[in-house]
Amino acid sequence: MAHLGAHFAFRSCWQKTDDELCRHSMSFILHKAIRSDFFQSYLYLLEKIPLVKLYALTSQVNGEMQVYARAKLFYQEVPATEEGMMGNFTELSNPDIRASQEFLRKFAGGPGRAGTDCALDCGSGIGRVSKHVLLPVFNSMELVDMTESFLLEAQNYLQVNGDKVESYHCHSLQEFTPPLGRYDVIWIQWISGYLTDKDVLAFLSWCGAGLKENGVIILKDNVACECCLFDLSDSSVTRDMDILWSLIRKSGLVVLGQEKQDGFPEQCIPVWIFALHSDGHF
Repeated sequence: MAHLGAHFAFRSCWQKTDDELCRHSMSFILHKAIRSDFFQSYLYLLEKIPLVKLYALTSQVNGEMQVYARAKLFYQEVPATEEGMMGNFTELSNPDIRASQEFLRKFAGGPGRAGTDCALDCGSGIGRVSKHVLLPVFNSMELVDMTESFLLEAQNYLQVNGDKVESYHCHSLQEFTPPLGRYDVIWIQWISGYLTDKDVLAFLSWCGAGLKENGVIILKDNVACECCLFDLSDSSVTRDMDILWSLIRKSGLVVLGQEKQDGFPEQCIPVWIFALHSDGHF
C-alpha cells in the first residue's frame, strides 16, 4: 500500500506536468514521446529511470528504436542452445514444459477447442517450446524470431519433427503480421516484455486476426508483483497483472483462462500463462 501511495503521488505530479508544462518545453516533449510508446507503463518506468535516459531508449537511430536495437545486440551474444534460451536456468525448463503441456491440453484438441492443424511459435528461439510442447500436438508449425542464428540452429534442433515446420520467419515481432485466419494456436512466451506497450497492443490485435475459428493465443511471461520492472541489460519490461490485463482488453481479446506457473523457486519472478481469444473467433 505504501508503494501504491507513492506511485499515485508520482502520477499526480506528472498529470500536473501534463497540464502546466509549456507544450514546447524539453521535459514535455520527452514525456509525451515516452508516453506514446509506453502509455500503460510509463509512469512506473519514470519512477525508476531518469526521464532523459528513458527517452534515449525510445528514440530512434537509423530508423530503429533503441530499446529494440539494444535487445537485438543482447541476443546476438546469447548462444543458440537450450542453456541460452533459458538464461542458464536450465533447471526451470522441465517444469515450464510440463505446465505448458497441461495448459495447452485444456484449450486445443477436442470438441469446442482450438484445432491442431497449425501453430505459430513467436519469439521461438531455437524452438524449445515447439519441440516439447507444440510439435507433438500440431500437424504443422511456423517459427518466428528476430535472431537468425537461433532459427538456423532450430533446423538442427527440431530434426525429428522438422518436416512439420513449414516456415522460419526471421522478423522482430513488432515487424511481423500473422496471416489472417491461419493459425489454431499462436504461442507467445517470454517475448512480450521486449515490446513497447504500443507494440504489444498492436501485435496482440494482429494475432487475434490471425486465428482460425476457435483458435487461441497462449501468452506466457514473467509478471511483476506490482508496477513494472525494466532491465537495462536487455531492454525488457516486466509488467504487472493490471497492466497486462489492460493491454489484453484494449487489444480486443478476451481471457479464457489463466494459471500461475508452479515448480519454480520462490526467488523467481512469478510466471503466468494466459489463454486468449478474439470475440469473433470462438
